[in-house]
Amino acid sequence: MKGVIVAVEIDAASVRVGDQVMIGSQAFVVRNMTALGSGRKRLVFATGETFVMERTTVLWAARRHDPRIPRGRFG
Repeated sequence: MKGVIVAVEIDAASVRVGDQVMIGSQAFVVRNMTALGSGRKRLVFATGETFVMERTTVLWAARRHDPRIPRGRFG
């Protein structure tokens, strides 16, 4: 996939498969996710580890963005 890597602020509603999420000072790539009740999501990382992201949790992620495709700011 072509494009540039941008830093985006994410929450449980905006996280995507493929995002490189920073937790502490460790980077994890989201491989899969499952919606849970109350707006939470269980993220499964490429390393096999899991993380339950609460509805109010805010994290930073690196996301690839192709500026040639118009879909909002960093959609």
